[in-house]
Amino acid sequence: MPIRVLLAKSNLPPDEIEKLKTAFERALRSLNVVDRKNDPLGEIVARKIIEIDETGDRDAAEIAEMVVKQLKLE
Repeated sequence: MPIRVLLAKSNLPPDEIEKLKTAFERALRSLNVVDRKNDPLGEIVARKIIEIDETGDRDAAEIAEMVVKQLKLE
């Protein structure tokens, strides 16, 4: 599931949405996830990206790194 589906109804500013999309793409690359539509890991990553972003101001690279570490798939 692309993160854009989860962000479609958000009230976040466009630059914040772009940051989360970038973090999502980085995390997926780090995890070698290719099939975003059919891999349940894609949705888990997307939800984790949003969860981490809600805890404070971070850049896309830091968010992606935290997701990979939290999923312990590194």
